[in-house]
Amino acid sequence: MTYTIGVDFGTESGRALLVDTRDGREVATAVHAYKSGVIDETLPTSGKKLLPDWALQDPLDYLDVINTTIPAVLKDSGVNPAEVVGVAIDFTACTMLPVKADGTPLRALPEWQNHPHAWVKLWKHHASQPQADQINETARKMGESWLNRYGGKISSEWFFSKALQIIQEAPEVYHAADRLIEAADWVIWQLTGVETRNTCTAGYKAMVQDGEFPRKEYFAALHPEFADVVDSKMSRTFAELGTKAGGLTAQFAASTGLPAGIAVAVANVDAHVTAPAVKATAPGVMVMIMGTSTCHIMSGEAQQVVDGMCGVVQGGIIPGLYGYEAGQSGVGDIFAWFVDNAVPPEYHEAAKNAGLNLHEYLEREAAKQKVGEHGLIALDWWNGNRSTLVDVDLTGLLVGATLATRAPEIYRALIEATAYGTREIIEAFEARGVEVKELIAAGGLPEKNALLRQIYADVTGRTFKLAGSAQAPALGSAMHAAVAAGVYPNIQAAAEKMGKLKDEIVSPIPENQAIYNQLYADYKTLYDYFGRGTNDVMKRLKAIKRAAVAG
Repeated sequence: MTYTIGVDFGTESGRALLVDTRDGREVATAVHAYKSGVIDETLPTSGKKLLPDWALQDPLDYLDVINTTIPAVLKDSGVNPAEVVGVAIDFTACTMLPVKADGTPLRALPEWQNHPHAWVKLWKHHASQPQADQINETARKMGESWLNRYGGKISSEWFFSKALQIIQEAPEVYHAADRLIEAADWVIWQLTGVETRNTCTAGYKAMVQDGEFPRKEYFAALHPEFADVVDSKMSRTFAELGTKAGGLTAQFAASTGLPAGIAVAVANVDAHVTAPAVKATAPGVMVMIMGTSTCHIMSGEAQQVVDGMCGVVQGGIIPGLYGYEAGQSGVGDIFAWFVDNAVPPEYHEAAKNAGLNLHEYLEREAAKQKVGEHGLIALDWWNGNRSTLVDVDLTGLLVGATLATRAPEIYRALIEATAYGTREIIEAFEARGVEVKELIAAGGLPEKNALLRQIYADVTGRTFKLAGSAQAPALGSAMHAAVAAGVYPNIQAAAEKMGKLKDEIVSPIPENQAIYNQLYADYKTLYDYFGRGTNDVMKRLKAIKRAAVAG
């Protein structure tokens, strides 16, 4: 009997899952919240105020996850550590940091700990939008063909937008760093003592296509000292998903209780690692990984250019297939924002009296409404737009509110807005001949929220299946660990035995679907009007805000 452990690093916390390699049975799980959480207001070490759109993390929190959750799952399960044959992780992306040659984060050094640019830039760090604009404009002027493989735009969330921001705004930090690296790869480096660069983040987040970065001349056009960013700060060697990065070091064996030398798999992205966990290893199966944001991933047999996609990478999800990615920058985060900031006290009290949390109560009340009854349409851009517009300077919008509008109605309208955003992404793929044959929903939101599940079916007009595990990313990581350890020959074989889907199928209700088709048409009108340059009021407001805060 053998077991593997998958560790899923999310936005607020990390989770370990101990899995039986024979059938994917989930034996034990443990969660550890990051001590510093998301750092978006002030720097913990100095109290230095951060500017708008910054989002940082502390890399030392990631090591606390390893040293806390793995001993916990071993203890809770009663499994003999000698039976654990592999470990793997998945991570948010692009989440990156500057480090020294030995892997020490600059943030951990006294001379740099009070400098914001020395910390981890979390995936939702959007302050690098000016750099993303420069990257895109320069690529278009120079005729860089790789840009089309990212839907025509590189996001502020991606690797080189953040790296360019460092050299432009803090050249001293840039030059002090021996390496710029994805947090996912950094954690694997700590666990094994071996630096690797996984093909997934390299392809989707660092503009690597066909095994190559963009030309040196291109980087020089962005900034004269940026010309050698790849040669001096990175690596041109990429490790395929499911392969072994190295063996667990004696140090982490001692701190976790695992045997030294067991297989540690190459790192992966939280969304992409979910595909095999829900048996989505064939072309045309789109997986919606729904949490604070939503990532839409799918594999195909051919490479195609899709407007606003986050990327298409050969072997980026499943070896041998082209992996497509799109997404929404805010989904669960939007609902959380509303609940935390805009719900009157009487709803808090009513939820308490009903024995429900506020999300559950608002869901219950929103479910009592007929489709269209609230008279509202929202745009799902509270955290910018990832696909298909690729613009973090877009902001939220609510149309139709009156003095009679109540909190449950707005809550429902926000759920509907995120469903409209997903439909826009599906239609963008199919408009370019990339067929979406099947939908699968994974993540905490569809697991918990029945109203959301039904709205997504009604808005998209499609049936969909549900992940069989509430911890699908961690399960997917454990499956990659099994491949790295040699338990299975490839991830497809591991998915066949260890992947899970629920028996439940969510189907659209025809009468709801008909009304949502009308509402979606109006959503599209607003989407194009505010998102495609007809009215730039959102960008003007953001510019005024930045100027006011800065000065």
